[in-house]
Amino acid sequence: MPEHSLPSAPVEPLTEDNLPALADRVQVPTYDRTALTPAIVHVSVGGFTRAHQLVYLDELAERGDTDWGVVGVGLHSAGMRDALAPQDNLYTVVERNGDAEHARIVGSMVDYVYAPDAPERVLELLADERTRVVTMTVTGTAYRIDPHTGEFTPDDEARDDLTHPDRPASVFGYLVEALDRRRRAGLPPFTVLSCDNMQSNGEAARSAVVGFARRRDEVLARWISDTVAFPSSMVDRITPTTSPEQRDCIAETFGVDDRWPVITEPFSQWIVEDSFCNGRPPLEAVGVRFVRDVGHYELMKTRLLNASHCALGFLGLVAGLETTDEAVGEPALRAYLDRLMSDEVIPLLPQPEGIDLGDYEAALLRRFANPAIGDPLGRLCRRGSTKVPNYLLPSLRQAREEHRPHELLTLAVAGWFRYLRGTDELGRPLEIEDQLGDRLQELASAGGTDPRPLLGERAVFGDLGDDGELVELLAELLRQLEQDGVRATLTDRLAAAPPADSRPAAADGESVPA
Repeated sequence: MPEHSLPSAPVEPLTEDNLPALADRVQVPTYDRTALTPAIVHVSVGGFTRAHQLVYLDELAERGDTDWGVVGVGLHSAGMRDALAPQDNLYTVVERNGDAEHARIVGSMVDYVYAPDAPERVLELLADERTRVVTMTVTGTAYRIDPHTGEFTPDDEARDDLTHPDRPASVFGYLVEALDRRRRAGLPPFTVLSCDNMQSNGEAARSAVVGFARRRDEVLARWISDTVAFPSSMVDRITPTTSPEQRDCIAETFGVDDRWPVITEPFSQWIVEDSFCNGRPPLEAVGVRFVRDVGHYELMKTRLLNASHCALGFLGLVAGLETTDEAVGEPALRAYLDRLMSDEVIPLLPQPEGIDLGDYEAALLRRFANPAIGDPLGRLCRRGSTKVPNYLLPSLRQAREEHRPHELLTLAVAGWFRYLRGTDELGRPLEIEDQLGDRLQELASAGGTDPRPLLGERAVFGDLGDDGELVELLAELLRQLEQDGVRATLTDRLAAAPPADSRPAAADGESVPA
């Protein structure tokens, strides 16, 4: 926990009326919030959205542009509604780095609607002519995209929405019904901007929205396909879940009684494909980078940051560690992450314009080591059956195809297999938070040091189980993890493969298999 230079202050409830009293303790909005135009609807407001997108829009409003206020929409949990409503939709963002911290009150969200309470109100917001962009962070599993065909596959909730389109419950049920209302009213569509942490999230959003619409009305689907923009974006800011203890600490330090503050790191990055159909906020004025193609930046982030998070989370938890800074503080794990990125992943990547991949990797190690964030490793391990195929396996496949080094990538997968057995090296239970958790844990326990039962799950691994050399390497690594433990295995494997003195860089603009 950072040392605080501020004296304890009388705690004030966070409301619009109390902002003047809080201004000498924290940064508060200086613009007229009543002047904000509700032009953006964000679906599924969580900690990341409040630490990232809404901060950028708050900074834009501070510069005098009040055309881009946000209305938040919640789909499945009433907790955010209950926290924000008494606070006039204000909340606190605390940036922490070492012993330094800075707090600000963010005012860019003008309203919040919990969809199950008022589904028609949500549809009215989306169909409102003032709504020009719809953003969302609904997690990759919500898109229901078949990984083999790329087609939208409706679940029970979506099928109910297709039967009762005027009473939707799913995100795509809401979007398609609202777009249909706009089409019938002769209004232009809104842009659908995915901020989910997945590669080609714009194409995934297009496939889901158009695929849903096609099951309802082919004419509507064609109109959406022809007129709606689905830009891709890459988002990056480490934002752990705020604990009750951290909430109390913020209240004591800054004198702000916030029901759900957000704690985050100073670093923030947002790169967006410049493809909008109904205008866009001028976010380049506050540090957002608009580009023609987000692909290279997505690969950089998912294959370096997200893949490293997976490796660190699985291996760290099995080793008995709890947070990212604690894990990176272990010499063997830090050296492993460094070599994983520099020797095995970076040589596979194209060069994003304006970014040095070596500098990016070094910055990641510093960010992971930030003790003021202390990101729980358990958070990094959630939804492994989605994360591993999206973040780790593409690099492993490419390295195998190109005959490049891949032992450290394979070791990360072995770490996942070992984690899925549900205990750490000392036999303490590990909580497996995954939609396929029961099935995968059963297979991992049955296989032990034999990876073949898990590799048989083709929905996760595809045909990797048919690669005999890879299967044998995985088995060898699992046996070593079992016999020697995480730290000794890492030390041994790093010593056996000296750092590459020269790593061929991918040519600028070179395409990389997804």
